[in-house]
Amino acid sequence: MLARQRQAAILERVRAAGGVRVTELAAQFGVSDMTIRRDLEALNERGLLAKVHGGATLAGPGSTDEPGFRAKSVRQPAEKAAIADRAAQLVRPGSAIALSAGTTTAELARRLVDVPGLTVVTNSLPVAEILHVGGRPDQTVVLTGGVRTPSDALVGPLAVAAVATLHLDLLFLGVHGISERAGFTTPNLMEADTNRALVAAADRLVVLADHTKWGTVGISSIVGLDAADVLVTDDRLAPDARRVLEDRVGELVVAPGTEGAE
Repeated sequence: MLARQRQAAILERVRAAGGVRVTELAAQFGVSDMTIRRDLEALNERGLLAKVHGGATLAGPGSTDEPGFRAKSVRQPAEKAAIADRAAQLVRPGSAIALSAGTTTAELARRLVDVPGLTVVTNSLPVAEILHVGGRPDQTVVLTGGVRTPSDALVGPLAVAAVATLHLDLLFLGVHGISERAGFTTPNLMEADTNRALVAAADRLVVLADHTKWGTVGISSIVGLDAADVLVTDDRLAPDARRVLEDRVGELVVAPGTEGAE
């Protein structure tokens, strides 16, 4: 078997199993451990897998990796529900708020359908649909224009222009990742611009992010940690992350009831 054929087979096995060991591959292909290590190094250099001690695993997502809305909606459902329940307590009847795109903000939208006199500005197609179908007649939903992303957000110059003249009480911001160094981040450059416009339009910023967002860094920073008046997360957030966030954000709110959830 040629090296390229062997490497293709190795990659297929990694994708199927999530990880492989050098010794197992050497036995499978009838070659030395050193040959397998060279194969793994070649695949690692091409960004197709990640070398680890004794083997390899799937390569982690890059800083521009942007899963679709449907794919993200099935991740951490208990955490998102708990965060949305807690965030809904911050909304008052008759207020003007914004909901950015995201699956957690969509969960929040489901909890706002009965709030009287609410005005909601959003660049999220799912959020707008939830409130259009289930919301009260005295609610107003404003959907920005823009270019549609894989996460069903509307972004770009049209979205930024639509938000620029608004004055909102609250912004509920969903984020791709949180980092002590990079702050709140997104994998989409135009979405970062749109989110910054939403931040500028709102009196208060409430970030909604489950524990898996800690340590994830998208290509573009939206704002720093200290820009958040409130960060609502779940009780599976690691203690070291809690310490950092308690020191940096205005208020850290931990939604209970998800510890031990799968």
